[in-house]
Amino acid sequence: MTAAPLRIGIVCYPTYGGSGVVATELGKALADQGHEVHFITYTQPVRLGSFHPRVFYHEVEVSKYPLFDYPPYELVLTSKMVEVATAYALDLLHVHYAIPHASAALNARRILAKQGHRLPVVTTLHGTDITLLGQDGSFKPSICDAMEESDVVTAVSDDLKRVSLETFGEHPIEVVPNFICPSHFQREPNASFKEELSPSGAPVLCHISNFRPVKRVCDVVAMFALLRASKEAKLLMVGDGPDRAAAERRALELRIAEDVVFLGKVKNPIEPLLISDLLVLPSETESFGLVALEAFAAGAPVISTDVGGLPEVNLQGKTGMLRPVGDVEGMAEDALHVLDSANFPRFQKAALGRAEAFHIHKILPLYEALYRRALASQPS
Repeated sequence: MTAAPLRIGIVCYPTYGGSGVVATELGKALADQGHEVHFITYTQPVRLGSFHPRVFYHEVEVSKYPLFDYPPYELVLTSKMVEVATAYALDLLHVHYAIPHASAALNARRILAKQGHRLPVVTTLHGTDITLLGQDGSFKPSICDAMEESDVVTAVSDDLKRVSLETFGEHPIEVVPNFICPSHFQREPNASFKEELSPSGAPVLCHISNFRPVKRVCDVVAMFALLRASKEAKLLMVGDGPDRAAAERRALELRIAEDVVFLGKVKNPIEPLLISDLLVLPSETESFGLVALEAFAAGAPVISTDVGGLPEVNLQGKTGMLRPVGDVEGMAEDALHVLDSANFPRFQKAALGRAEAFHIHKILPLYEALYRRALASQPS
């Protein structure tokens, strides 16, 4: 007998970051399976699109009051969760990030319990809430409470689970990795753009991030300069952020600016990946590295650091290469090795195969099973 569809509230950051992308794509996939999905956040998620059957969006409106120096987003979010859960008889909430989302959800659950509405909370840890906020003592009690009181807690990698347990003590945590939707990659690459970028057919390297210090974008430029000394190539820098100006200056200093294109933010980062031959990801830390998985699905091997969850995604010597943080010389050597015509087909084939292991249809049942478990754990 097929289980009845669920009414699920999803709370996430609606931005281009990995957590927002995963939450949005998960919601759409759940809706395709017949579930009813309600996104609750301060603006429409960028990956949501204009219309999907059984998908609804509820805006959290934060007004500015003279009494508050900072708008009380968590309180307004709590109230919106209560409102939506009541109006649409939600079965559960799936929140992405421990704070403020899980904390707000637990407050909403408490309020709803007084009304006789039991609402399980599933919390997914994505990284920043643990690796950054978790190191700040002022946030630790709130994160610990969110993990203890959530009905189910998931982490996107074994490494993030390990760090979470080391930081906050023993809590049951299920590892459910990020995923890709293959249909997003079933499109023709923009051949005219690639030809304009690289008229000679030289390989195109790509980096995609928010250009924060943790992404080490200047390492990308330095690594490319070393590679460029031995091989003709082009570098596509996709994204924007505080370190963009420094990376642009570095490209000028190293006299490779004519081979580096800073594209800025793009609505769909899959498009530049489809014209790229290699992704460069020299991050200081990555809880999973969703962009690496998307690169694989686009047929691009990955040169990355060996930190966080990256070794769980990027398999050394198979889908790409791993180096310690800051080893730009080693990364340049690895890039030359991967791009060698004798090696590239093998790496590309392995990358495409690796992406298949993270197909949404393989990950979605894991979340559905956890939802059912959370519902079963609630008193009737």
